[in-house]
Amino acid sequence: MTSMLLLPESVHQGDLILVSARHPYHPLPPQDLVPVAGTEVLLERRAAQALDDLMAAIGGGWSAIVPVSGWRSQQEQQQIWDDSLAENGLAFTQTYVAQPGCSEHQTGLAIDLGLRSDQVDFLRPDFPYQGICQDFRREMAKFGLIQRYPAGKEAVTGIGHEPWHFRYVGTPHAAIMAEKDWTLEEYIAWLRSFPCGNGRACEQEAALSFLPAAAQGPTPVDLPKDCSYSLSGNNVDGFVLAEWGRCHG
Repeated sequence: MTSMLLLPESVHQGDLILVSARHPYHPLPPQDLVPVAGTEVLLERRAAQALDDLMAAIGGGWSAIVPVSGWRSQQEQQQIWDDSLAENGLAFTQTYVAQPGCSEHQTGLAIDLGLRSDQVDFLRPDFPYQGICQDFRREMAKFGLIQRYPAGKEAVTGIGHEPWHFRYVGTPHAAIMAEKDWTLEEYIAWLRSFPCGNGRACEQEAALSFLPAAAQGPTPVDLPKDCSYSLSGNNVDGFVLAEWGRCHG
């Protein structure tokens, strides 16, 4: 094992951070943002690469699917909120637009996609449950992507059903959420049942455990040397450790 200390701000970093009205985004230094499919839409590099790989896997996805909105600054999110409020009213805006500071788009890990057409709605792009869009959904978990705001989960996420909004959470997390039909909120809550040192959940050939953040100061963690792993803050109260090569049935 290798021991290290996680700084308090680390809880707000990583692929599994939960950003919502209850858990605002903590602004960080600029991410490693890159253009998506030759457009001005930006995503964090590893999310953009996963999306490109997925599009290639479904057979030229970028010829039929267009990136609509990726990373947004605080100022851009404020403008979108204000414009929607003026044009659509409070009820619509609260359903489909996150308040500034509470949007996944500010992380660089989320993207809105639309079926390519002459006119694409910026707030609610068409992304049907058929054709190549459904091919995208069937394969996305393999590449670490989830549909973030599914139908029937509005009470959990606090956001209306958004067929067009996708989020990079990485592997194996996306596959586990897809298998169990869980949102990110439900997944993070479940992981708290497996504190580090007191047993692990073995899913998708990975051992998963939760490490609560220290009440004050850095959080010590022992990281494996005999297997691959990923570590992410959850933007709430701790860290998720995923290890490959530690599940034994």
